[in-house]
Amino acid sequence: MSETLTLARPYARAAFEAARDGNALAAWSASLGFAAQAVADARVGALIGNPRLSGDELVGLLLPPGEAASGTFANFLSLLADNRRLALLPDIAALFEELKRESERVLKVTLRSAAEIPAQQADAIKTALARRFGRSIELDQRIDPAVIGGAVIDAGDVVIDGSVRGRLARLEQTLAN
Repeated sequence: MSETLTLARPYARAAFEAARDGNALAAWSASLGFAAQAVADARVGALIGNPRLSGDELVGLLLPPGEAASGTFANFLSLLADNRRLALLPDIAALFEELKRESERVLKVTLRSAAEIPAQQADAIKTALARRFGRSIELDQRIDPAVIGGAVIDAGDVVIDGSVRGRLARLEQTLAN
């Protein structure tokens, strides 16, 4: 596990609990996404260690438009600034999204195929996966020419390899033994 994820995990949990307690998961998700995207920008990222900027000024840069500078999210950003952890915002946001999906019983699934899967077929795959895992499915389709044909479904701990490349690898292994 990377060190940044280890440092980000308690902050992500704290953010998640604050959002859940305030019944504001969607709002926190959007705000964290905005702040994480801002920090990922090289120009803003370079300002994080700048001694000329105060913590309040940095927090002001990272607040989404219309967000109150005295709200719970602003206080969270101030805590990060005080602890010199603003650079962790992309990891905090990613971990927060995992916790949010888990609480909402949503499973993020990546579907890799050599060509675009038609919407009707993708919906059928989502329905089958929802039945199998007993959760709502968030499907992320990716084009991967290395798959050759078929598809690879990555659902976290479960990988379903129905690709031509996977079948060829299994055939090669069988023939080698």
